[in-house]
This record gives sequence, C-alpha cells and structure tokens, in this order.
Amino acid sequence: MYFILALIIIAVVWYFNRDRIKNRFYPDQPKNLTLDQQFNADKREREKEIDRLLSKMGKNGINDLSSKDRKRLDELSKK
Repeated sequence: MYFILALIIIAVVWYFNRDRIKNRFYPDQPKNLTLDQQFNADKREREKEIDRLLSKMGKNGINDLSSKDRKRLDELSKK
C-alpha cells in the first residue's frame, strides 16, 4: 500500500519538475549563431533589461532605483 502511494507521489513530483530535471542533466547546447544573430540576441537582452529597469522606475519614480540600477541603466542607454 505504502509502496504504491510512494510511486504515485514520485511520478507526480517528476511530472511537474520534468523540465527542471531535463535542463539540469541535459543543458541546452550553445548554438552557432552568425554575427547578425548574436548582435540581435544581445540587443534583445539589453532591451529586456532596460524595460525591467524602466518599469521598476515607473512605479515609484527614479528614487526607487538603487545606485547599482542607475549605473546599469546609464551604461545600457549609452550602447
């Protein structure tokens, strides 16, 4: 009885964590990107970070940003 219950619990836990388990043991291999693809991927990452910082700032104003966030936003805006 307990053995069957334990198997069911293990199966349910595995099912809900299968992506995390897969990524831990079989991480995504880096792709061979062209220069244009790499540039565009980097640009998208910078834009996401800028959007995150601006949305954080938009909620409570510029005083909501830490000095680290302000420096990072300044660096990203110059690129």
